[in-house]
Amino acid sequence: MEEFTNLFHGFAVTLQPFNIMVMVIGIVLGILIGVLPGLGGANGVAILLPLTFSMSPTSAIIMLTCIYWGALFGGAITSILFNIPGEPWSVATTFDGHPMAQQGKAGEALTAAFTSSFIGALFAVIMITLVAPLVASFALRFGPAEKFAVYFLAFCSFVGLSKEPPFKTIASMMIGFALAAVGLDAITGQLRLTFGFTELLNGFDFLIAVIGLFGIGEILLTMEEGLNFRGGKAKIDLKVVLRTWMSLPRYWMTSLRSCIIGCWMGITPAGATPASFMSYGIAKRVSKNGRNFGKGEIEGVVAPETAAHAAGTAALLPMLSLGVPGSPTAAVLLGGLLIWGLQPGPMLFVEQKEFVWGLIASMYLGNLVGLIIVLTCVPVLAAILRIPFSIIAPIILVLCAIGAYTVNNNVFDVIMMMVFGVLGYVMKKCNYPLAPLVLALVLGKMAEESFRQSLLSSQGNLGVFFSNGLVSSIMVLGLIALFWSVIQEGYTRLRARPA
Repeated sequence: MEEFTNLFHGFAVTLQPFNIMVMVIGIVLGILIGVLPGLGGANGVAILLPLTFSMSPTSAIIMLTCIYWGALFGGAITSILFNIPGEPWSVATTFDGHPMAQQGKAGEALTAAFTSSFIGALFAVIMITLVAPLVASFALRFGPAEKFAVYFLAFCSFVGLSKEPPFKTIASMMIGFALAAVGLDAITGQLRLTFGFTELLNGFDFLIAVIGLFGIGEILLTMEEGLNFRGGKAKIDLKVVLRTWMSLPRYWMTSLRSCIIGCWMGITPAGATPASFMSYGIAKRVSKNGRNFGKGEIEGVVAPETAAHAAGTAALLPMLSLGVPGSPTAAVLLGGLLIWGLQPGPMLFVEQKEFVWGLIASMYLGNLVGLIIVLTCVPVLAAILRIPFSIIAPIILVLCAIGAYTVNNNVFDVIMMMVFGVLGYVMKKCNYPLAPLVLALVLGKMAEESFRQSLLSSQGNLGVFFSNGLVSSIMVLGLIALFWSVIQEGYTRLRARPA
């Protein structure tokens, strides 16, 4: 009951007029940040952090977290309308969101994405409110071996649970691992695969690769298909939103599963990007409409968006309770707390109750306000599809180039974006999936670091990955996912065998 009393007190703090104003401003700024490819929630929060120095810590953190919520919502917009992920975790949304937009269902796709995002975040906030102490103690058990096990599970899920040919999935993933290895070795400091280019010392930036693979690759494919200069259909009204809401309850199991995956990945912390990929892969395997995934299936939008928002929200829990950021954006917010003289950790809940519960209350209200704002803008956003391709394509190219340049303020990144665009075009023409490449690129370096740290601590003994119940369970789940199709086929044969 004490937690609920504190929460109501937090709502009283959050509902102050000034805090509501900064909440709305933060969400609008976050949506703009999410729409611009290459900027990202963490960069956006970092850039706008100085705006909050004159505010009270509670108002400042409300504004910054609302920028984060807005970026989470905004990342889905360009993913669905133009097949350009505004955020890394929006890549999986492109798989079915963009085909839906091409079929004249942009309103349904956007409504499903925004509503699923709200549900995922709400689930995570309720979880934070109820089980913060228990989850915090569980997160302390995750060392390098446990983190590698989580990444291993994500990779195996993609190979074993995907309906793509395993050879093509593995080949695409290997390209991603090779690209992730470029740059300085994080353990030894040696150069790898830089070929004398100083610009490659930090490796390939994930956002530049994604902008090229999806944005430029899509434009090249569209140009090859005959330069269709006509605009798409974008009939959007309140009926579309209500009709989509009526259809979403049938996917309650997908939403619940995605919420659990997202919260787990956000706390451990693996992050929103692997959560969205894993949730999409499992939904594709389990759903009775799995064969339609990638062709414009609304369930393929619900799964990744729910998981990404649940993970993004849950990542704030270890930051508040342990002082361990669960995502890049949480790390920036952690820096903000330290600037305001607040020390994250278990004592924060005791010494700064007003701040902590005001922040948690703002999560409830911020997500609700964010949902209202983005749904209100659905007709405007979907109407963008009416603009002819001959006009929108150059604008997209310019935005992609600006997004690639602003990552490191480097022209070399713009060139690499075009190179990745050609790679994406070739892979699509050869029917090789892009998702495994993206997954390996974003998680490859982190998985390698966790793997090598585990071996260093165990003096090269691979048994470290089965050294306790937690890491053993995750590794076994990964192996089951990897060989799931073989297990399923064997089970089917056993059942078909006459008694």
